[in-house]
Amino acid sequence: MRVFVTGSTGFIGSATVKELLAAGHEVLGLVRSDEGAAKLAALGVPAHRGDLRDLDSLVAGAKACDGVIHTGFIHDFSRFAENIEVDRLAVQALVGALEGTGKPLAIASGTALAPLGQLAAEQQAPRPDAHRADAEAMIVAAAAHGVRGSIVRLSPTVHGAGDHGFVPMLIDIARRTGVAAYVGDGANRWPAVHRLDAAKLFRLAVEQAPPGTRLHAAAEEGVPMRAIAETIGAGLGVPVRGLNGDEAGAHFTWMTFFVGLDNPTSSAFTRELLGWEPTGPELLADLRDAGYFA
Repeated sequence: MRVFVTGSTGFIGSATVKELLAAGHEVLGLVRSDEGAAKLAALGVPAHRGDLRDLDSLVAGAKACDGVIHTGFIHDFSRFAENIEVDRLAVQALVGALEGTGKPLAIASGTALAPLGQLAAEQQAPRPDAHRADAEAMIVAAAAHGVRGSIVRLSPTVHGAGDHGFVPMLIDIARRTGVAAYVGDGANRWPAVHRLDAAKLFRLAVEQAPPGTRLHAAAEEGVPMRAIAETIGAGLGVPVRGLNGDEAGAHFTWMTFFVGLDNPTSSAFTRELLGWEPTGPELLADLRDAGYFA
């Protein structure tokens, strides 16, 4: 296939581009800049100029290809609600571009959309108040309109070399404050997946996933937040503490909700359906070995 990839030079998207190429597919990558185009050119991948707000560019890229993988997202948490709306409109445009074609469209979502505090399964619909719930609903509905859509729910931590997500943010907070912290007793859990395993799942989704399928990119069902904080503390040589209430809010600021999430997540259905078998290192080993504390 020729696959249109949004976020093609990002942390997950760039790994997905390489995964697609290694499997014999062609790629058209969405980029905003000359720098992004140069990164794709080094891989022999043509660039498609545009961005997530330019819906015409998304439609043109999707129509020029045999399938779409949407990993792009604007990671500015000071405008999170606005960026969720940008994502919703982007998904809507991509679905419209592929309507009636039978082509695949795999979009990124998050495991935290499922009910919290229990082992989340792929068949569970997102919580009504969850961010990206509307985008997921569009993909499920698109099955009735000739789009082979699937949803790849990513773990809160997709880790590996070059990570700039939640765990590096926690490391930065610990470095600045001199404390590696967790909320409460730290028993709440985050699922985790290595970026190369996430990329593999996006490829399998666009190749094989039935219409309307939810998939979980969770190699580990749940790593206790206390264990993550202890690994950060050891890596930085700082004490580890549990924080509650206002103290936790002052320490983590806008991340407090995410740090307190209890989001154990099963990927049993995903593995059985697509034969996805993660092979990357587990999160805590990766934190120790992948240069997170350099």
